[in-house]
Amino acid sequence: MRLVINQPVEGTERPYARRWWALLVLCLSLLIIVMANTALTVAAPDMTRDLGLSGADLQWVIDGYTVPYAALMLVLGALGDKYSRRGALVLGLTVFGGGAILGYLADSSTTVIAARAVMGVGAAMIMPATLSLLAATFPRAERAKAITLWTATAGVAIAAGPLVAGALLKDHGWSSTFLINVPIAALAIVGALVLVPPSKAHGKGRVDYVGGLLSVVWIAALVYMIIEGPHFGWHAKAVTAAVVAAAGLLLFIVWELRTPHPIVDVRRFTNRGFAGSNLAVALFFLAVFGAFYYLTQHLQFVLGYDAFDTGVRMLPLAGAVFAGSALTAVLTPRLGMKWTVGAGMLGGTTALALLTRIDAASSYADLVAPLVILGLAIGLALSPCTDAIMGAFPESELGVGGAVNDTSLELGGSLGIAILGSLLGTSYAGHLADAAQGSGLSAGTLSTAQDSVGAGYAVAQGVAEQAQAVAVRAAHATDPQQAAQLKAQAAELAQGARQMADAVGSSFSDAVAHTSLIGAVILGVGTVLVTVLLPRKPREGAGEGAVVETVAEKEAAVLEKGTADSAAR
Repeated sequence: MRLVINQPVEGTERPYARRWWALLVLCLSLLIIVMANTALTVAAPDMTRDLGLSGADLQWVIDGYTVPYAALMLVLGALGDKYSRRGALVLGLTVFGGGAILGYLADSSTTVIAARAVMGVGAAMIMPATLSLLAATFPRAERAKAITLWTATAGVAIAAGPLVAGALLKDHGWSSTFLINVPIAALAIVGALVLVPPSKAHGKGRVDYVGGLLSVVWIAALVYMIIEGPHFGWHAKAVTAAVVAAAGLLLFIVWELRTPHPIVDVRRFTNRGFAGSNLAVALFFLAVFGAFYYLTQHLQFVLGYDAFDTGVRMLPLAGAVFAGSALTAVLTPRLGMKWTVGAGMLGGTTALALLTRIDAASSYADLVAPLVILGLAIGLALSPCTDAIMGAFPESELGVGGAVNDTSLELGGSLGIAILGSLLGTSYAGHLADAAQGSGLSAGTLSTAQDSVGAGYAVAQGVAEQAQAVAVRAAHATDPQQAAQLKAQAAELAQGARQMADAVGSSFSDAVAHTSLIGAVILGVGTVLVTVLLPRKPREGAGEGAVVETVAEKEAAVLEKGTADSAAR
């Protein structure tokens, strides 16, 4: 028996015997690329302090991963289909691991941003490869179950990232959150070679490099605009990016409609089920990533938990994702994806609506129900959507199918952090300005405190340290009158520090409630749109995937006919 499996999965008559072990490798690969983002949220404060990062530096440390990740997935998924899906996975894990080593060795903001960008390139190879290999390895009858486990892994990774990072930060520096990825990536590479069979599309024509380049341009420009505009203002850079994104998208659509070998047939988006599934994925991750962005800050800054305890308190979300995934595996075949996805999105809307009750007096207990409901909603809604998206593509385009699903996910997540994060910052600054009226704070100090909840608490801590210094002077004063004055001044400063801390906490809590309300409205409107778009339960005896697969086969036949007609002309 050979250690490295070389038999292509397409050449076997029976289902691959070790396919569930292969799924374990694919889920492990998915786990580290999702955790790479969520772990950074709790490592960011230490990184900021050690490297002296500005607000703009920190934003690009986070988003330096997102831009190449989102922009390159489509073209790299097509290349994986053409040449080797397993090869794309192994190469992606290698690049990802190399970027993690660079991040571990980084000693400046520029190096960290570069490391994150390299990891983003690796993730852009890994993400579509995991889905395409899953779809190629599992027979159609088992594919929905496998995708359910894949989706559950993504949901768990969102909560597991802070937990792992928090455990590492107890005894190690922030760089350990990069290094931990290296042995996991190495294990996944070995697992891929030993357990995952090779796969590629047979008879696939040339790769649409023009379409691929246009997709990179418009997606990269769109993500850059999403990041730059809300966080740094709608200046020349953001406006230029918006124009480039719009022009690039238009050219991409025109080219894809005219070329005989499109990288992705954009006509698929006229199919209501396909369009609805992509919209559901994008909207769901808009809500999930946005909520995760401000809930981790609320747990750390307002409720005072350290990085590890924050991760532990996100575990109800992870457990609920698994429960929701198990539930959708039972309900979707019986009810149809229209109702399970609609119910999941309604659950997500409910979770955000519950977060509108958060105020300065709220404790962790007030977050448990929203976290559980949100986790159940993720598990319930996302795997049917992913299964439908993958089922809309023929076997020769599984990598592209995975890339389309993952691009919707990533664009939704980027929009969530940008839109809800921007609303959170604006709301927090406004509430803090109201709360600080009459406090005697200088305009400069107030502006510093309004920058973020962390900056607000830092200002309060600074005032408290001033109070301690004055109290020490009072203790050593020889003149009783001077000592009394200093004691009174120290008491006044200490009271001001407490009031400032209370104002920061209540302002951020109010901002969380306000932002959650906006998020609930967005997801609620999206729930209605998605429910209208998605098809009803298919006829008895035909699963959801069977209907989508028929659509994919028809579209593939149309494309082949169009290619043949072009060749004849």
